[in-house]
Amino acid sequence: MGKNRASVRAVGVGISVALLVAGAAACTSDDKKDTAKGDTAAAAQTGAPSAAPTTKGPEAFAAAGYRGLKPGMAKDAGLATGALETAPVSLLDGCTDFVYKGGPAPDQARMTAEAATEARYKDLNAKADAATGKAPAPAGSVGPNTSAKGAADAAAGSAAAAANSAANAKLIADATQSLVDQMVARETKEKAYLATGRVSFAAAGLRELVAPAEARTAEGIGAGTTLEALQQAYGAKGLQLAKSGKYVFPVDGQQGWQYEFTMDGGKVAGMAVVNRDLKCV
Repeated sequence: MGKNRASVRAVGVGISVALLVAGAAACTSDDKKDTAKGDTAAAAQTGAPSAAPTTKGPEAFAAAGYRGLKPGMAKDAGLATGALETAPVSLLDGCTDFVYKGGPAPDQARMTAEAATEARYKDLNAKADAATGKAPAPAGSVGPNTSAKGAADAAAGSAAAAANSAANAKLIADATQSLVDQMVARETKEKAYLATGRVSFAAAGLRELVAPAEARTAEGIGAGTTLEALQQAYGAKGLQLAKSGKYVFPVDGQQGWQYEFTMDGGKVAGMAVVNRDLKCV
C-alpha cells in the first residue's frame, strides 16, 4: 500500500513539472509574438522600413540649385535658407558675395583694398570720358603777314594744346591702368574662394554660384577632375575654351546661364554656374 502511494505521488510530481514547463514555453512563445507585434506596430507608426535603410549620397552641384540656393533667387531669400554666412565677403563691382555656412570670415584688408581700387577706377574713367569728349584746344597758326605778337600768341596756343594733349594722354593711361587693377582685384577674389565656394548676388538676384571643393556634379566632375574627363563628360553639351581661360558650356533651358570650370595644371580647380548678363548694379 505504501509503495502504491509513493508511485502516485511520483506520477503527480511528474505531471506538475510537465505542466509548468509547458506553461513556461507557452508564455515565452506569447511574449515573442507580442514583441514582434509591438515592433511591427512601432514601425508602422514611425514609417520606418522593415529592411535596413539605404544611405543617400551627397547633393550634386547643379544649375538648378545647390544647398537650397537657386539661380535668380533674391539675396534675402538666399540668406533665409541658412546655407550662407550672413556677413558679406566682397562688395566688388556692386555685387554682394557670401560664403557657405562654416566658410572663412571676411578679409577686411582685402575688402578695403577692393573698395579703394574700385573708387579709383570709377574716378579716373569718369575724368577720362570727360576729357576725351572735349574738343582739342586750337594750336594757332602763323601766316606770312602775322605780327610778332600774333606769332607769340600762336606759339602759346600750340604749347597749351600740347600740354593739354599730354595731360589727356596721361589721364587715359591712368584710367586704363585702373581698369587692369580692377580686373586683378576680381581675380584675387575668385582665387580666395575657389576652394571654399561663394555665392554672388546682383540687384536682380543670385548671379553666380561657386561650388566648394568637395562638390561634384551628377557626372562626378569637381575639383581634381582631369581635362580629359571634363571633355568626356560635357564635350557633347558644347564645352569650349573661353577667352577667360575657363572651360564653359551653356545651361540647357536657362538663357544666359553657363557652367564655368577654372583649370590649373590640366585639372579642374573650381567650378561655377553663372549668368554674366546679370549686372551687379
